Amino acid sequence: MNIFIPVLGQMLVLFAFILIGYLLYKFKVMSDGAFEVLSKLENTVFIPALVLSAFMKDCTRDNIGKLWQLLLASFALMFIIIPISLLFAKITSGKDMFLKQIVTYGFVFSNFGFMGYAVVNGLFPEIFTQYTVFTLPFWFGIYVWGAPVLLMGDSDPEKNTFKAKLKNIINPMFIAMIIGMIIGLSGLGAIMPKLVVDSVDKLGNCMSPIAMIITGITVAKFNILKYMKKVWVYSVSLIRLILFPIIYLGICILIIHMKHPIVPDVVLKCGMCMVAMPMGLNTIVIPAAYGKDTSQAAVLAIVTHVLSVITIPVIFMIFEKIV
Repeated sequence: MNIFIPVLGQMLVLFAFILIGYLLYKFKVMSDGAFEVLSKLENTVFIPALVLSAFMKDCTRDNIGKLWQLLLASFALMFIIIPISLLFAKITSGKDMFLKQIVTYGFVFSNFGFMGYAVVNGLFPEIFTQYTVFTLPFWFGIYVWGAPVLLMGDSDPEKNTFKAKLKNIINPMFIAMIIGMIIGLSGLGAIMPKLVVDSVDKLGNCMSPIAMIITGITVAKFNILKYMKKVWVYSVSLIRLILFPIIYLGICILIIHMKHPIVPDVVLKCGMCMVAMPMGLNTIVIPAAYGKDTSQAAVLAIVTHVLSVITIPVIFMIFEKIV
């Protein structure tokens, strides 16, 4: 199984764009003002376009009717991961509340989009459609809880009031998700002009490259090397890349050895592709738009993506022997 090729290919793309962002800032082509503009564009245009495209194409009555098991399993997986993530985030993050929020987000919501789609396309192309549907509950979780509460919310409980939480939830990404769900479920997507659909797709395609450039600028702006020496960086990385997949593998073994297993193999594969991925880039691009320090998130993203070149192939080799 040549999984190294799709994983390594995505890694090279990732670091090429990070290097571009790094050099643009170091050679003063990109200023702090431009960094803020890119961050705002990412959060108000590119991510909402990606979310809108995903929901209006995949959140359809046909998909829900045929693939309801995937959606149910995905919601179940998310609600299993959340309490485990809260526990490990508390253990690894110490007293830094914002770091705890970043780590919690990274544990619950992996890079199931940019990396996940590439791995599925390279390893299990026959289930690509099912995987995109499987990710919908996690997209929903990101824009209802992950982004507004963990990434946009204030780490000071006194400032994180109900009014502030509500304001964060009603953001462009959440609005795009609701519109996408309405279009998908109503069938309006089938009659929308091709120009509109293509424009939304192309804007959504900008999300990952711009996120990586923003990561590169973050690396150039801060002394990332000082964080590379921190034990918590590697503790968080190993929990995300090794412990979570091992727990999931244990669940798969229990399900497979049941006399009458109720979970199809395709569901198990989709879950594994979700759990094995490194930390997502939203932990950088969303807080950056609100003027927050993203250096800790950047180092976690870089370290987990580098290590994933080793961990993802190993995890999937074990998974294939089990399933």
